[in-house]
Amino acid sequence: MKPVSLRPSWMFAPAAPAAAVAANDPASGGRHGSAGAAGAAGDAVGSHYAGRDVDTSHQVILYLDGISVSFDGFKALNQLSLSIDVGELRCIIGPNGAGKTTMMDVITGKTRPDTGTAFFGQTFDLTRMSEAKIASSGIGRKFQKPTVFEHHTAFENLELAMRAPRSPWATLFARRQDSATADRIAATLERIRLGRDADRPAGLLSHGQKQWLEIGMLLMQEPRLLLLDEPVAGMTDDETERTAELFLSLAGEHSLVVVEHDMAFIAALGGKVTVLHEGAVLAEGPLADVQSDERVIEVYLGR
Repeated sequence: MKPVSLRPSWMFAPAAPAAAVAANDPASGGRHGSAGAAGAAGDAVGSHYAGRDVDTSHQVILYLDGISVSFDGFKALNQLSLSIDVGELRCIIGPNGAGKTTMMDVITGKTRPDTGTAFFGQTFDLTRMSEAKIASSGIGRKFQKPTVFEHHTAFENLELAMRAPRSPWATLFARRQDSATADRIAATLERIRLGRDADRPAGLLSHGQKQWLEIGMLLMQEPRLLLLDEPVAGMTDDETERTAELFLSLAGEHSLVVVEHDMAFIAALGGKVTVLHEGAVLAEGPLADVQSDERVIEVYLGR
């Protein structure tokens, strides 16, 4: 299927700063990864954008156009184009090797695309920013395996994750938390269904609870966009149901991109589903429509 460019008129913007252009110059250290000169240039661009709100006046939070990525001759992404609206909850499905993880790597700056553009709102050109600057701009990513501070309590995990000055002086003289901070942490714990476990070490939580705790840690950083990789893998049925309720409560307030294989979970979320195959969009629409698509049945659901 021939990829279709969804490039809106605002994408034809003035040229980016010279430091940003250097980030995509192969002579400056290559496109893949965020190390070397590309990473340094990305930091310069991040500093240029620091403190600005994400411009979503066109109601698009994420825009990918013609993204291609190759690894040793294998095309992980092949002219991938898609857009995510503000407040949308989008599910991404596809067989192993379809490009789902590489897509998230491009969005978060872990992988530089060979070609194409990736914008966060209208302001942030993700292909020209480092991983750290992308994260601080308002994109949070959760990997499949939860990563929490197991020897700290659930409350302390959220406290550590907050966006706050982390310089030595700020840390030395800061109070542990003021009442507003404590209230915010408590509210987040209730939202992720860990209110009763606030003082429990994270290492003693169930697998599903650790997943919720990590989502709570992301929420404390006030992201505009959440990327969630197989969030219900290994959960019980009850935990899966509660996770669906949590995601539905977050949609609208945040934009969510959920990569998942559990069709019952995806059905509970509703909304638009994007099917990836061989690094490109194969089908897109409500779950019932993509499930009945013969191409999807052949490459994924029918296997």
